[in-house]
Amino acid sequence: MNREIYQEPLVSRYTSIEMQQLFSEQTKFTTWRKCWVALAEAQYELGLTELVSAEMIAEMKANVDNIDYDMAAAKEKEIRHDVMAHVFEFGTKCPKAAGIIHLGATSQFVVCNTDLLVQKKAFELIRSALLQVIKNLGEFCNEHKSLPTLGYTHYQPAQPTTVGKRNTLYLQDLLSDLDYVDFFLSRIQARGAKGTVGTQATFLELFKGDHKKVRELDELVAKKLGFAGTIPVTGQTYSRKLDMKLAETLSGIGATAHKFAVDLRLLSNLKTQEEPFAKQQTGSSAMAYKRNPMRSERMTGLARKLMGLPQNFAGTYANQWFERTLDDSAIRRMDIPQAFLLTDAILKLFINITSDMVVYPKQTEKHLKSELPFMSTEVILMEAVERGESRQEMHEVIKEHSVAAGKVVKEEGGDNDLLSRLAADDRVPFSIAELNELIGDYQKFTGRAAEQTEEFLKEIVSPVLEDNKEFIGEYDASLSV
Repeated sequence: MNREIYQEPLVSRYTSIEMQQLFSEQTKFTTWRKCWVALAEAQYELGLTELVSAEMIAEMKANVDNIDYDMAAAKEKEIRHDVMAHVFEFGTKCPKAAGIIHLGATSQFVVCNTDLLVQKKAFELIRSALLQVIKNLGEFCNEHKSLPTLGYTHYQPAQPTTVGKRNTLYLQDLLSDLDYVDFFLSRIQARGAKGTVGTQATFLELFKGDHKKVRELDELVAKKLGFAGTIPVTGQTYSRKLDMKLAETLSGIGATAHKFAVDLRLLSNLKTQEEPFAKQQTGSSAMAYKRNPMRSERMTGLARKLMGLPQNFAGTYANQWFERTLDDSAIRRMDIPQAFLLTDAILKLFINITSDMVVYPKQTEKHLKSELPFMSTEVILMEAVERGESRQEMHEVIKEHSVAAGKVVKEEGGDNDLLSRLAADDRVPFSIAELNELIGDYQKFTGRAAEQTEEFLKEIVSPVLEDNKEFIGEYDASLSV
């Protein structure tokens, strides 16, 4: 590492080698060459044997990885064109094929097809990571499906839920993200061999006006590059609308991660649930006792960056005049790799956190106990009516004591004494023992939370994991810092 120049933190600190390699120059330029090989092979197989020979193709294949980057860089500096610089450099390695490399193609033949190939592989990595998070979180939900905890609305105590049920909410959003990834993967097709402005005019000339052969060329190139088909129509580039959807899909994963991470940070403050904390980890340089949720905080920051990217992609798409303008080039070089690298970094953290989250049942019970008297008032009200009391009168009595108990908690810092107040009031037909018995079983206040969790895991999550079991466990989620 050269410490005298800026280093991209996404590469130096946060992301996997696999994702970094996908967006490397080596992957980019060797894939350009594979595109040129696919084009030459297809042209040869479709009858252009007077121009393209098997010997030329063999020469090109033998030199796909043999790149002189210094020569290509010097040529690009001279002619100000990266694709033609690499056409030239590839030609020096393939003297027999030099004249037919890039035959009939425009620069975007290699650029767009390579971008789409890399994006497809990157989404497959993202998909594998998503499945691992889903698996981890599913196991966590199952383990804690019956553990009662306070539910919150407006970050104010509401009805109880369970720890497992709460986490099914994140799990459901992750499954939604997986659906969108699958949809995007289903939409990725090759740009194919479309020509300078998408009309295939040059290829039609090469094949002497044979429209059928030109269509076959488009399809055959796509097949050789590993695509099921080609985008039906393009300008010089494939529509940057597809890039918009790419960014929206990835930023959706970021939003799910952000929501999860912020909630975990709030729970960490309550001391009820925490991310893993390494044995030698330091929480604060000054306060040795601290256990800062640094992984969740990092995930929040990375997700914030990712969620801000889609507007760039929308602006790029909207500003593509007619068949294409070059203002898409520089920003796509930065934003597309960055979108995938950010998502990769976020999912590494997500897997790491969900693999070993910590729950503190006693602290969870403490928070529940402090609020449960308020939440149990409806049960008390209904039981009082069962004993012949007026609902309206009993509602007023309970409200009177609830307000007074709330004042003790908020203004005086005391314990919630609502049950004692109710038991001491002759208008209330319950002793303190009876009231404690009424609210003693926390589980009955959680409704169908445990059952909902079980049903969701069995009916929705498990089939997805079973159908994708070969893709789970392939993602390296170790953290470098």
